[in-house]
Amino acid sequence: MAIPVVYNLRSVRQRWTSSVVAILGIAGTAGVFVAMLSLAHGFKATMMSSGSSDNAIVLRAGANTEMNGAVTLDDVRLIQDAPGIARDTQGPLLSAEAVMIAPFPLLSTGTDANVQIRGVSPKALEVRKQVKIIQGRFLKPGLWELVVGRNVSSTYGGLGFGSSVKSGGATWQVVGVFDAGGSAFDSEVWADASVLNQAFKRPENIFQSVTVHLNSPSDFQKFKDAVTTNPKLNVDVDREINYYNKQSQMLTTLITILGLIVSLIMAFGAVVGALNTMYSAVAERSREIATLRAVGFGAGSVVFSFTLEAVLISLIGGVLGCVAVLPLNGFTTSSINWQTFSNLAFAFTITPTLMSWGIVFALAMGIVGGIFPAISAARSPVAPALRGM
Repeated sequence: MAIPVVYNLRSVRQRWTSSVVAILGIAGTAGVFVAMLSLAHGFKATMMSSGSSDNAIVLRAGANTEMNGAVTLDDVRLIQDAPGIARDTQGPLLSAEAVMIAPFPLLSTGTDANVQIRGVSPKALEVRKQVKIIQGRFLKPGLWELVVGRNVSSTYGGLGFGSSVKSGGATWQVVGVFDAGGSAFDSEVWADASVLNQAFKRPENIFQSVTVHLNSPSDFQKFKDAVTTNPKLNVDVDREINYYNKQSQMLTTLITILGLIVSLIMAFGAVVGALNTMYSAVAERSREIATLRAVGFGAGSVVFSFTLEAVLISLIGGVLGCVAVLPLNGFTTSSINWQTFSNLAFAFTITPTLMSWGIVFALAMGIVGGIFPAISAARSPVAPALRGM
């Protein structure tokens, strides 16, 4: 025979002060847990949205990032003749790119932060079709011009539309702002690849990567086989979307691990609070428990009832914690991308799945905090408690 749930609801209401303390502890822990997961999810989503299934990226063999890649102009000429590349009236849709970082002052603090500068070809917008110019125009080849991501223009001093900025021993004119759909490109500055190499005194015929737009995703293997089996080339080929997925793994893992550590430390405190609340309930209701046992409710029913009460408290706390962090959804922050050592802006991304995990985490705290007091209640001697009535 099960103890009615209304009994547990009445008990939580009668001991509302201690219940509120336990609820707030669990809510805070669940909220931090969801916030940290949403931070990692937001970073991963930003990186993943940078890649397209229609694009392939070519790097020097053995290079795991663009920063340590090296592809020569002769390599580019061989790559552009490979099958599977989409073409327009002017030739293959391909962008040989130079990638580096340079410091620019943050508007918020005035201190320098590393910004990734990408030297691109005139076909960069045709290769990366998610990138759209939203202010001004695209840069012209051979000129000291920049186009900047929308996050860059609002984050760094001297990089707003129409500004002039000195970098690499040259003075650049910001002629446009682009929107890359919330991807990592929104945190980049783009220049003409040849001009960028010249400004930073780098070899003009060396690039860090080559990005190609394919006829369709199904042409990837044909393109990869043609390029990687060419004895004149020493390169690796990957789908662009896979490349950016790999780039996100280090920081995503770091944020997740740190979030779990912080959440577990807070969970310990929340569980202690739940234990105190439930043990207090057992002490205050010893006569009620004895009466329930005397009228036929078994030890299992008592254990279930008290565990259910703890779960109810944790459920309320979990829902409250998830609701409390919802305003963070879409809030933009930034961090160092440890693969490129450049500053990357990304947004907290709270999804129904993450909120579900937060509630599950809260319920787990409730079960751990409630099971031992529940067992203690079931083991309470019946006769002494009844004699005390």
